Amino acid sequence: MTRSRSQRNQLQALLDSTNWASLATASGTGESLPTALTLLTSPDPLVRESALQDALGPVTHQNSIYGATVPVALYIAAILDHPAVMTGVCGQDASTPRNRPTLVRLLAWLGDTAYDANDECVAMGESAEMRAFREARPAIFSAVRAHFGHDNADVRHTALVAAIPLIEHPLLVEHQAALAGHARRLLATSTDRRHRDRVLDALKAWGHDTSGLENAADIAAGEHYAHLRAVRASWEGGYSEAPPF
Repeated sequence: MTRSRSQRNQLQALLDSTNWASLATASGTGESLPTALTLLTSPDPLVRESALQDALGPVTHQNSIYGATVPVALYIAAILDHPAVMTGVCGQDASTPRNRPTLVRLLAWLGDTAYDANDECVAMGESAEMRAFREARPAIFSAVRAHFGHDNADVRHTALVAAIPLIEHPLLVEHQAALAGHARRLLATSTDRRHRDRVLDALKAWGHDTSGLENAADIAAGEHYAHLRAVRASWEGGYSEAPPF
């Protein structure tokens, strides 16, 4: 049996073993998700583009984790090395989110979802759906880490950022040192504001001195974020007089 046929069988087994109609999404149940997920591996980029919204939109709303989020995430993890998903990684204009390759967008979604279920979010309240996603982190991390050494910088940087919240799992903390090394290499080359913020926050949380890694833009961004936090704190504390509106 060829690898492609074996992979198709494994992906179909993932879909068939899930009772999608019983799982909640932001807009109802997950009954339509198998069709959308299958189309993510279409050779046609326009079909994949449409499928991205159809597959991820119902389980991506207001930073929430839904009943259908975990099987979707596991399926996404399983197709990260699919030839169709990896198509267009080299030489594609990634100046806007919609122009980013399918692989990068799937990695980014896994990362965003992992951040929505990280330790900080759990401290504010853990749902059963969030707990289920957190239990799946080792399987997701295994698929994500395979792209740390990708030739395309956007792929490897997005994979790194996705991995940061995943290694909060007790079985994955041993990877922290390796991720710190990847983070330092990202900071040496990347100008992506979001990526730099994520890895700098991670390094600080892991006890690393980042003073020699931050550039002027990082310092300015930190000051801006501190100002926003101060403003928010003043709002939450109430006004000493009526605001002018």
